[in-house]
Amino acid sequence: VQLQASGGGLVQAGGSLRLSCAASGRTFGSYTMGWFRQAPGKEREFVAADKWSGSMQYYQDSVKGRFTISRDNGKNTVYLQMNSLKPEDTAVYYCAADLYGNNPEVGYEYDYWGQGTQVTVSS
Repeated sequence: VQLQASGGGLVQAGGSLRLSCAASGRTFGSYTMGWFRQAPGKEREFVAADKWSGSMQYYQDSVKGRFTISRDNGKNTVYLQMNSLKPEDTAVYYCAADLYGNNPEVGYEYDYWGQGTQVTVSS
């Protein structure tokens, strides 16, 4: 599986962005898809995940109510809609795919990673 993330950019606090992650492969629907982020000088952290094509979704507490993960299996794409952005959301955002989905919030469980897209939120 190859993943290509896009949609990052510079936005003012309170604004919105939608990230996309396009995946190759015929079995996209069976993968748990996750978004992670890494800010400068910090460790990578979990943001959101979608398991069983929307049946179960997981969010980091700090993004609940602001971010929404969704997927379009027909387009082999997972999205992260980010609203009410804050400067602390500034990071490189990565999408990832996990065949088993046993621990959707754990980065090392994921098998495939995209290249990352930069999100910068100005105050």
